[in-house]
Amino acid sequence: MARAGRGHSGGGTDSLSERRWRLLGATAIGAFIAPFDGSVVAIALPKIGPALYLSFVGALWVQLSYLLVLTVALIPAGRLADTWGGLRLYRIGLVVFALASAAAGASTSEAWLLAARCAQGLGAALLSATATALVTEAFPEAERGKALGLNVTAVYLGLALGPALGGLLTEQLGWRSIFYVNVPVAAASLVWGWRLTGDRHTGRHKARAGLDLPGVGLLVGALAAGMVGVSLAPIWGWTAVSSLALMVGGAGGVVGLVAYESRRSEPFLDVGLFRRSRLFATANFAALANYMAFSAVTVLTSVFLEVVSGRSPEQAGLILVAAPAAMVALSWLAGRASDVVGSRWLASGGMAIIGAGLILLSELPAQPSMPRLVGDLVIVGVGMAAFSAPNTSAVMGSVPRAQLGVASGMLGTMRFLGQTLSIGVLGALATSRLGAGGQAVLLTGRAQATGAASAYVSGYHLAMVAGAGIAVLGAIASLTRPGSAKS
Repeated sequence: MARAGRGHSGGGTDSLSERRWRLLGATAIGAFIAPFDGSVVAIALPKIGPALYLSFVGALWVQLSYLLVLTVALIPAGRLADTWGGLRLYRIGLVVFALASAAAGASTSEAWLLAARCAQGLGAALLSATATALVTEAFPEAERGKALGLNVTAVYLGLALGPALGGLLTEQLGWRSIFYVNVPVAAASLVWGWRLTGDRHTGRHKARAGLDLPGVGLLVGALAAGMVGVSLAPIWGWTAVSSLALMVGGAGGVVGLVAYESRRSEPFLDVGLFRRSRLFATANFAALANYMAFSAVTVLTSVFLEVVSGRSPEQAGLILVAAPAAMVALSWLAGRASDVVGSRWLASGGMAIIGAGLILLSELPAQPSMPRLVGDLVIVGVGMAAFSAPNTSAVMGSVPRAQLGVASGMLGTMRFLGQTLSIGVLGALATSRLGAGGQAVLLTGRAQATGAASAYVSGYHLAMVAGAGIAVLGAIASLTRPGSAKS
């Protein structure tokens, strides 16, 4: 089963495979705008808040609503892509995302903006769940890693440019422009890939079974409860009844989902993939650990630079570009290398490099020199680049073509769950020694006292050590994947 995905480009996908580079260009645009929109809004919130009279909780939900809908919709979107056609669904995602972005830009109230952000999350889920599957199907195995590396590069480019471009647009054209800019970008992707065909082929695996509403409900409920619980626990308190109820409910929902889907002859989510393919299971777990170890680094280091070191937001932003710049520069190379040597050592080594970089960050003094800080962040970025494309190629190559959409959705879910857990858990560790009111340091970036800044340094060091430990666990899990030449 580990190599069930071999030969995705064979028989019946001539239209996509013959124009695979055009397809890659079209899907790369979609791969760019989904993470871009997730990172760009944080910069504009100080302007959006007063304009729409956002409450503090409302401002948090502007971010959380997008991530929540995106995450819970990924696997259903992947399943729909497998049964209906990935290219068709990708185009629908572009239209939904563009219309929702226009609606967000025209918002006149908090409720309007939140509804538009939810719709953006749905469009982004359709894009994220289908782009990786389409690229995997169109490219032969010998080129798959390189193609997915370029696709991952587009994702990291969106993450890297989000804060910088968002700040520029907000200052020069106003906060509404960060949403309106998505419309021409989505239109460009539609036009670029308009002549591509392939749905008649990708649809040949359609499952005619009825929609599994209980399965979808269990999945959405479990992910939503868990993500909201972890995201808001730093505000409510980790031992608060509301936090514990949501997190326990999320975990229980996952158990119920696995039990329910395991009994179905035609499951909405084939949980047996984890049992049948060790490569699929270990690579997905490694992805979860990877993003859990890494995702909070940018947020927590930004607070460190501004609150502790006294650097301006502009200076902090420039320094924090170091990690994503390394990811953008090297992801395609790592993907290409995985076509030759396989994913096992690249992905596992990447996780180990991330752990080493986090250990270095855990030793930062309160006033670190810029060369040292940039160097530490570059190390983390190199590790991310070495991990992501090879691991993605391994996951997508471990499933039959008929389940590419579900595999892509599952991998995306691991990524966004990891991000949520990273912000929640590592963020809590970073503020654990601040006492009452300490969360304000993390959420607003303003130290209340010299003692608070010093306490944050201690908590930041603890969070980086914990992140390194998670990275090491991910590296160990990654090493247990099958060790064939291309896995």
